[in-house]
Amino acid sequence: MAQAITNAKGKHGFHLWAYVFMPEHVHLLIWPAREAYSISDILGTIKQSVSRKAMTWLRENTPGGLRCLATGRKDKPWRFWQEGGGYDRNVRNGKALIEMMGYIHNNPVRRGLVARPEDWKWASAQDWSELRPGAVPIDKESFLNSVV
Repeated sequence: MAQAITNAKGKHGFHLWAYVFMPEHVHLLIWPAREAYSISDILGTIKQSVSRKAMTWLRENTPGGLRCLATGRKDKPWRFWQEGGGYDRNVRNGKALIEMMGYIHNNPVRRGLVARPEDWKWASAQDWSELRPGAVPIDKESFLNSVV
């Protein structure tokens, strides 16, 4: 997932402000850096890369695991991601932006996986707390410039 996001940042030109990888879902807080952009294209780039790698890994290491992803369709025999485009929204002010970041970082705490957001290895909370770099580089400067 981390590499897929990094590659998508290069291809689509967006800033990553916050993220968390949970066992069954992902949250991203991004800022498109180009005037013309497509959230669908950004998500498609990330999701295609991850699903290809996951399917390859399953075929090579756990072929029986593919049964869990079976669709029963001939045109698409397996599906890694749930159907639908995901859930996205525009965040329009600084207060909502800070709240969204808190919501993202607190996901593992609410789930009981860690005591503090910065303890979760797969989140940008550790970057923001300046404990250590996270799995994906974040764009702190553009975030701080947008909130100020």
